[in-house]
Parts: sequence; C-alpha cells; structure tokens
Amino acid sequence: MAEVGQVPNLEEMADRLAIIEIMHTYARGVDRADAEILKSACWDDAELDYGGYKGPAHAFCDALPDGLRKFVNTQHQISNTLIRIEGGIANVESYLTAHHRRPDDTEMTYIGRYLDRMEKRQGVWKIKFRQIVMTWHQDTAMSEDFDNNQSLVPITRATHGPDDPSFEFLD
Repeated sequence: MAEVGQVPNLEEMADRLAIIEIMHTYARGVDRADAEILKSACWDDAELDYGGYKGPAHAFCDALPDGLRKFVNTQHQISNTLIRIEGGIANVESYLTAHHRRPDDTEMTYIGRYLDRMEKRQGVWKIKFRQIVMTWHQDTAMSEDFDNNQSLVPITRATHGPDDPSFEFLD
C-alpha cells in the first residue's frame, strides 16, 4: 500500500477518477429513482448489505426506485472518499449525507458511510460489494419556506424520474 499522501501515477489517477464516477453515478441513480443508472454502477454479481437488505445488488436496484418515489425528493451527497487500490481491487470508504423529503412535510437526514469493494474488469471499475454503515439520522419538520425566499420560486425543481432536467442534459 502506498504511503498516505504519496502522489499517484497517471494510471492510478485514472482509476481513482473512474471509481469516483461510479460513486457519483450510484448517487444519481438513487436521486433520479432510476434502476438502470443504479445497475450501471454495479457488477451483475455484486452484493449489497444495507442492513434490512442483504443480497444481489441488481435485485435491490430494480426494487429501490418504487420505494424512492414515496418521497417528494431525495439528495445523496458523497464526500471524504478514501481509495485503496491493489491491482484490480479497490477498497473505498465514502461519507454519505442523504436528505429525504417526505410527503407528510417532514424531512429525514441520514448520515453514514459506504464501504465498497470495487473490481476492475476489462478496464472498467464497478461495485462488487457494498456495506452501508450508519453514523446517525434525524427527523425534522419541513423547513422549506418560499414565502421568505421568493428568489428561489422560479428555479427548476429536481424530480425523480425522466422528467428531471439532468436526463436531457447528460444523456
């Protein structure tokens, strides 16, 4: 293992960027409630451990969008990503902050980490195993207030699904 802070070579930099793209793609798939985007970040034989669900990643990815659509909206942010690469295997720890707006005008914020084992196959990195680790969560009353923030009213709103502007923009 390289010393912390050691400058990586160009191949390792490229690998790290690909791994980070997988992390962000998965988060986008969650927030757009899109099974195909979610599955694109996981190998066909990937496994997940989400506590209440332990099993094949693709089955989870197919079921997750229906559960996500019960929320008015969500936003998942990935940060503090540490990547340890040895050959075609990478162990990745990333911090997760996930905001969930419920239809009953409450908000749930989840703070935790993803522990991912990624594999590189034929030049492509994807998730092979993911475990989620919870740090804490909170539930609060809805804080959105457009009466006091009129300048936000005309801004385009994010949505679950294909009517979100990112689909046309990125795809």
